[in-house]
Amino acid sequence: MCWCGTMARMSVLTREEAQSRAQVLQVQQYAVDLDLTRGEDVFGSTTVVRFAVREAGAEAFVEVRPVTLVAAELDGVAVDPGGLRGGRLPLRGLAEGEHELRVVAEMAYSRVGEGMHRFTDPEDGRTYVYTMCCMSDAPLVFACFDQPDLKAEFRVAVTAPEEWTVLGNGVSRRADGGRWECAATPPISTYLMAVAAGPFHSVRTEHAGLPFGLHVRRSLGAYLEADSAELLDVTRRCFDRYHEIFDEPYPFDSYDQAFVPEFNVGAMENPGLVMFRDEFIHRSAVTDTERQARGMVIAHEMAHMWFGDLVTLRWWDDIWLNESFAEYMGFQVLSEATRFTDAWTEFALAYKSWGYEADERSSTHPVAPVPDDVPDTAAARQNFDGISYAKGASALRQLVVWLGEKSFLAGINEHFARHRFGNATLADFLDSLARASERDVRAWAESWLRTTGVDTLVSRVGESAERQWYVDLEHRGSRPHRLALGLYDKAPADERRLVLRERVERDVPAGGGRTLVTLAGPRPDLVLVNDLDLTYAKVRLDRVSWETLTASLPGLSGLPGQLSRSVVWNAARDMVRDGELPPLEFVRVAREHLPSESDGAVVAGVLAFARAQVADRFLGPEARVAALGLISRLCGEVLERTGSGGGAGVNSGSGAGADVGEGAGAGLRLTAVRYFIDSATEAGELAAWRAAGEVPGGPVLDAELGWRLLSRLSVLGAVGAEDIEEARAADRSATGEQSAARCLAALPSASGKAAAWEAMFGPGDALSNYLFTATARGFWQPEQTALLEDYPARFFEDAVRVAARRGASLAELAGRYAFPVTSVDGGTLARGEAFLASRSPEPALRRRVADHLDDLRRALRVREAAGE
Repeated sequence: MCWCGTMARMSVLTREEAQSRAQVLQVQQYAVDLDLTRGEDVFGSTTVVRFAVREAGAEAFVEVRPVTLVAAELDGVAVDPGGLRGGRLPLRGLAEGEHELRVVAEMAYSRVGEGMHRFTDPEDGRTYVYTMCCMSDAPLVFACFDQPDLKAEFRVAVTAPEEWTVLGNGVSRRADGGRWECAATPPISTYLMAVAAGPFHSVRTEHAGLPFGLHVRRSLGAYLEADSAELLDVTRRCFDRYHEIFDEPYPFDSYDQAFVPEFNVGAMENPGLVMFRDEFIHRSAVTDTERQARGMVIAHEMAHMWFGDLVTLRWWDDIWLNESFAEYMGFQVLSEATRFTDAWTEFALAYKSWGYEADERSSTHPVAPVPDDVPDTAAARQNFDGISYAKGASALRQLVVWLGEKSFLAGINEHFARHRFGNATLADFLDSLARASERDVRAWAESWLRTTGVDTLVSRVGESAERQWYVDLEHRGSRPHRLALGLYDKAPADERRLVLRERVERDVPAGGGRTLVTLAGPRPDLVLVNDLDLTYAKVRLDRVSWETLTASLPGLSGLPGQLSRSVVWNAARDMVRDGELPPLEFVRVAREHLPSESDGAVVAGVLAFARAQVADRFLGPEARVAALGLISRLCGEVLERTGSGGGAGVNSGSGAGADVGEGAGAGLRLTAVRYFIDSATEAGELAAWRAAGEVPGGPVLDAELGWRLLSRLSVLGAVGAEDIEEARAADRSATGEQSAARCLAALPSASGKAAAWEAMFGPGDALSNYLFTATARGFWQPEQTALLEDYPARFFEDAVRVAARRGASLAELAGRYAFPVTSVDGGTLARGEAFLASRSPEPALRRRVADHLDDLRRALRVREAAGE
């Protein structure tokens, strides 16, 4: 799962409160009855909670956040509804022994993805609802003792319109009319309770004796049918692989995967009913790298069935035990069990950088923070970030290298056996690993899981004696590392190609300092530190190695192994971010060497950094135009290479056919078209593509490419609102609505900017989370700095108000997407610093603003170092 949201002005649960409540309560069962037939605004929720009290006279509270609290009874005696404060209903003077609490309420449907979200499809008018209870939003659906260590059996019943299907954590069966009953679950946490309901299009099958299902809204049914074979194949293969490596069988009675609209996160690991954002059901052509990314999310969420659902964290300081584990297992199992054997390359380029960036900000935290650093759910919410996912997964990968996979899996299976359907902590996890290995896992954990920051490994190579040479590794940092040094020589028959001589594994001790590795034979042309990307550290190559890779063609693409090449590209990326490689030089290196690259993940990762960070953040206006020109020429060369016979160039106007079938060429071509569009500084060629409905030599402008192209034309002022409305009328899907909102916000018009700002921050609050995000992403454009000069100051006032009105999910999006990222100047930095010093915004907004300010400081340092 990714991050979650909650409503404003509600009490947050503290760790102390959770511990106190867990000491006196044992929850046995929730019987939840939901009525979804009460109109568009509210639904009925009746909850019966059976629980036991361990000591006489105890006091507790149950969480519920209703529109109307109709009634509450404890053991048949009325509880005053007027006692409800801040989403808490107090239960005082509890007798020792068994109790039954009944709560009847009317709940509000959500429009921001929290609690019970309701969505009406603009394409066909059909309505769908689904729950999102993580991490503290279950009380928006049903009354509960909402903390992860009070697990209980769930029995859920739902009354829905007759034509709807209802899905839940257990197998759901239709009773009379529109009533559905879900099978009882084993003990699970409140944040994992799930319901999805609506007129779904479903694909059902059976595997390993269990019902499997794929579900999507009706208007995406044809796209699900086209993708269902691949989705089910990945699901089955990952399911079988987990059963090979885990002793504990899958612990639930079914495996449904629902792709739902306007989902705030990538996916959510509800037992038996995993939910995904429905963008994973592709409406347009995608690359194999994107299919691989979807496969990883499937594998990630499935891993949670064991680590997170079967064995659950006790408190939110151990969220990494859920997310880092699932992230590591997702990539590992996908690479072992499916055709996506190179999944770790995508991790290196698209995920690991997320961890590095988060770890270099002031908001960084240990992978496993100490409990006192996560005092409440508001603090915990901020830790669904690149540390808990990417860095944590990197740490686990290093742990497997250091400990050995056999010992690692033995420890995992010990952990599952000891804490089955219970809760566990980091200490419990380390105890299980220690039982499976003689290595000092606790010391390793202190070095890796309780510290912050990124280590750097600097390589210097020299000759020590005849036929001997050495690598002097300077270790800037504190963690121990087990890594590989890749030794490469230019091929005798073709000096443009590199061949692997050998890989040498070495341990770099904790505490920093220097490690000397002396080897025999001639000095290799390339010494690649951290070959195969086995550890989490920034790398600096020696001068000869860097020149080997960049001074001649094909250079980088002549290095065998895309994972090895990703290590080099990441090293270059880090050098840019640290002010050691001029940003425009990075783009020039990409222009020279990327057109020969054959791996789609590498091409997409390098282009993403060059376009979004280098061009838009690290370069001034004049150099930015030069960078965009280099990127355009790079993409044009990829298009020429992937065209039929190599002759269908992007600038040729040729109608020659292109290699746009399945395979690497089609994916590279699609990636090149996307970034050519995004980097265009003049409208002429894009307008010609739009008029023709295709790129010369292919591909055709399907929905995704068509909107992408229209968005760029909007930025350049080459189309108007009437063109966008015409496109919206031709694509009445939810994606069409969002794309139109983005295009309208991107128009270089003062009135258009004012309307977009009012839609985002005005008191109407009409935008869903997705429409807010689309509008924000269209609004800020580097080409329009003069037009936008008054808005950076307004952000720091208006974002606070909208966050207070609409809650944490919207606050998160406002901070993430509506921040004035195009204002790379000292004035914006000063305003932001004053904002943090003088205001107390919603925590999600504060965190995002603080992160943006760290990134702004870095961008200003990079520009200064480059003379921008």
